[in-house]
Amino acid sequence: MSDMNVNQVLAQMRAMSLQASGPAQVPTGNSDFSALLQQSIAAVNSTEQQAGKMAVAFETGASNVSLTDVMVAQQKASVSFQATLQVRNKLVEAYKDVMNMPM
Repeated sequence: MSDMNVNQVLAQMRAMSLQASGPAQVPTGNSDFSALLQQSIAAVNSTEQQAGKMAVAFETGASNVSLTDVMVAQQKASVSFQATLQVRNKLVEAYKDVMNMPM
């Protein structure tokens, strides 16, 4: 792997780290929860599809896709899917707690 690719990957990792540690952005205005949920699921799906396309392009020998790009895209897709799965689990748990409350 060339020195330029390593520096590019490190720069991307630093940028993502700064993005993740920054202040949480609170949506402004009237936000519908179902719309936000649909948008986040669509974003996860898009990330997974992009990672899949990059993997296929690398496997077929496309010269513009490197292994590091494919691995980073796969990890982004995995992390976003796991985060979505955990949110779903918390929502189901909260629903069960509400349903078990005495009236």
